[in-house]
Amino acid sequence: MKIACLGWGSLIWKPQQLPLAGDWHRDGPDMPIEFSRVGDGGELATAVCINAPAVQVYWALLNVETLQQAILALREREQIPASREDGIGVLILRGNPTGDLAQWMAEKGLDAVIWTALPPRLEGLEGRIPCVDDALEYLRTLEGETLEHAQDYIRRVPAEFETPYRKAIREQLGWDC
Repeated sequence: MKIACLGWGSLIWKPQQLPLAGDWHRDGPDMPIEFSRVGDGGELATAVCINAPAVQVYWALLNVETLQQAILALREREQIPASREDGIGVLILRGNPTGDLAQWMAEKGLDAVIWTALPPRLEGLEGRIPCVDDALEYLRTLEGETLEHAQDYIRRVPAEFETPYRKAIREQLGWDC
């Protein structure tokens, strides 16, 4: 089974135990990604955000034999407990592909694709989508190591992910991102 993982954040530069079968490719599908999830380390992480403009994400083949192995590996890498059902997105290609993601998968010869599907989060509220002013206000409150970590995170996200929030962070906060 040919399974790929989609990436748009720290998976790209820090895959850790995720069993990649090669390098990340830049010609992934378009996904609605935004800096919209306050991560466990305090960074404003990229996440699938339904109202965000689509950007072309990265993808990599996984060195796994089953879809279950792929999902478990991504859960472990992202520290998503198995009891949480919404943390991993999965699409299995069957029959005639319909929809942009399925057509992209067919073009790449993939059987399945997985991705981190944690929702936006602000003020500890899962699913709360920050507006750009919320995101900027949150980042303005950061200090010390948390601030350094947040700045490092946004600098490491590939430049191709030029989202409206990233542009506002650069212009209004003066961050080098």
